[in-house]
Amino acid sequence: MEIKDLKAGQGKVDIELNIKSKEPERVFNKYGKDLRVANAIVADNSGEIKLSLWNEDITKFNVGDKIKISNGYVSEFNGEKQLSAGKYGKIELAGAEEAELKKPAKGSKKSDIAEKEF
Repeated sequence: MEIKDLKAGQGKVDIELNIKSKEPERVFNKYGKDLRVANAIVADNSGEIKLSLWNEDITKFNVGDKIKISNGYVSEFNGEKQLSAGKYGKIELAGAEEAELKKPAKGSKKSDIAEKEF
């Protein structure tokens, strides 16, 4: 899936994007609870879109990161499409699964791993 294919109201969005810029976070109170949000501009080869980062996701991701959004949601605000992980989606660094597979198991020594490879 690419940005050019996204439509307002669309759910189940699975996409990989690069973070081009990120605005400072804002805090607001909703139903007696403080929420934090920051907008970022993300892009792929087909274009760019605004991404809403909520709460802990704001500090998890930075400009230059390649991210993967699973089960995201596209909304529209003031005629502009916006992407977010929504209530049921998630955002993670792209390639995070591969990085986890390459890590040695806990308690393993580097020498143990080297021996197993031969």
